Amino acid sequence: MNKVIISCAVTGSMHTPSMSQFLPITPQQIADHSIAAAKAGAAILHLHARDPQNGRPTPSVDVFRQFLPQIHAATDAIINITTGGGPGMTIAERLQAPVAISPELCSLNMGCINPGLFQLADKYDFQHDWERPFLEATEDLVSKNTFRDIREIIEALAPGGTRFEMECYEIGHLYTIAHFVDRGLLKGPLLIQSVLGVTGGLSADPDSIFYMRQTADRLFGKEYIWSLFGAGRHQMPVCTMGALMGSSVRVGLEDSLFISRGQLASTNAEQVLKIRRILEELGLEIATPAEARQMLGLKGRDAINL
Repeated sequence: MNKVIISCAVTGSMHTPSMSQFLPITPQQIADHSIAAAKAGAAILHLHARDPQNGRPTPSVDVFRQFLPQIHAATDAIINITTGGGPGMTIAERLQAPVAISPELCSLNMGCINPGLFQLADKYDFQHDWERPFLEATEDLVSKNTFRDIREIIEALAPGGTRFEMECYEIGHLYTIAHFVDRGLLKGPLLIQSVLGVTGGLSADPDSIFYMRQTADRLFGKEYIWSLFGAGRHQMPVCTMGALMGSSVRVGLEDSLFISRGQLASTNAEQVLKIRRILEELGLEIATPAEARQMLGLKGRDAINL
């Protein structure tokens, strides 16, 4: 199917509550934002959990179970649970919710990266004591995703039929995917998510987008679905450039807090509607959740533990 899958990353783990009053924190807020994003056209919902008291990222299965059943009951969207978790989480913590719930799709970071948000530490008046040191610590933070980590995540989830949104911040991460394909641990159709514009990763410019596409084509031929997103101000330009080259797209408040220059997005659905309008004006068709399941070879919504 030659249709564009829209993913929505609803809350993430790097933005902090003081950056935007619209960032969904509580389970009910995450559920409400997710349901509205699905109704706006998102076929995939990429989900993290947060401590409802202070907004800090949490791996708690109990918190995930406070919003996932609502989303599952109210939408046909594909539930995609993070295995990246949040800074400082162990692999065991990052796998708690994915293993318990066995979703159709999980994110999978394909290499180590130093995602730097430390420049933002002096830009806000923070509500919670944890926020400033959390951001400052990203100057020396390595998001650890070694070959062993990646293997353990795949081996924990693939037997239950979960497939992966493979997040690639660098060209080398594509070769890591190829390594696991060669070992027989990953099989097509692959969902490859190019991540552009994160400090510490590949730049968000047309050359980077083309290089990602060219390299993935060489490595995987037609055995993959390509998606991409741009961080912060790069969100809509990168998605638009990628879509013109045949990609699917990801938006959401995890990736950017804004809807336009200087204006905070009030909901995730607002970003979904904006990229959907751009795509449709370019003559592109939006994939439904059922079509996305077929394109990605997913096990189906009835095969998850909710």
